Amino acid sequence: MILTKQYRCIHSASCHCTKGHLSEDVIFLVFQRLNWNPKMIAALSCVCKWFDDLAKRVLWKEFCRTRAPKMMLDLQSSGSHNVDGNWRALGKLLIYCSGCKKGGLFNGISIPGHFVYRTRFSRTSGKSFLLPQCRTDVLYVSDPCEHLDQAEEGDVGFFRGVFKSFSMSKVRKMLIKREAHFHPTEVCPYCKAKLWNMLQAKMIPQSASCRVGAYEDCIEYYVCLNGHMLGVCTLLPLSDSEEASELE
Repeated sequence: MILTKQYRCIHSASCHCTKGHLSEDVIFLVFQRLNWNPKMIAALSCVCKWFDDLAKRVLWKEFCRTRAPKMMLDLQSSGSHNVDGNWRALGKLLIYCSGCKKGGLFNGISIPGHFVYRTRFSRTSGKSFLLPQCRTDVLYVSDPCEHLDQAEEGDVGFFRGVFKSFSMSKVRKMLIKREAHFHPTEVCPYCKAKLWNMLQAKMIPQSASCRVGAYEDCIEYYVCLNGHMLGVCTLLPLSDSEEASELE
């Protein structure tokens, strides 16, 4: 069933959906029983602003903690009780491959976004996407989501990631120092923040293409103001990618 999102409801005393609605504690227990099902959380958030706020504050946070407990513990270990952006954006990043529309971030590539059942995020892999002088930063990056036989583009891989404490990272400081430009029209598909082009800023090391098994000159990625990363690459044939891994 498709639910239409309502923006006027703020759960005031005159709001009809306050009549007999469940308490936050009960909703928490229900979704705990549902193992924090992301589709159910998304459906609940469409009911009204109160439920949307509850989903963003509580339910998406518990979903993230359940889906990637060690990663979430690390992202919050600096003492912050929240993550850059918000929990809903991070929850979406964990389970959604953004794809790309024609004329969008990655120009000629047109592959629709889609949900993925499970993706592995690696802090070790994240180091390969950072310049040597920035490798004290913490970046979690996913394995590529493979889209094979894309005509002239060949085998395309989309990857995504998130920085820990991006506002204090060396990558952010370097982007500002280099006066990197934001993309003029596109925004982050996870939090709607502006995006820096890492290729344009000349901040993509050779180790990035080796890590994902891609052609060296066919990898590009963006980082948003909240530290979400999304990128694309043209994947090497399996035998070639194995050799690239050995070289790395």
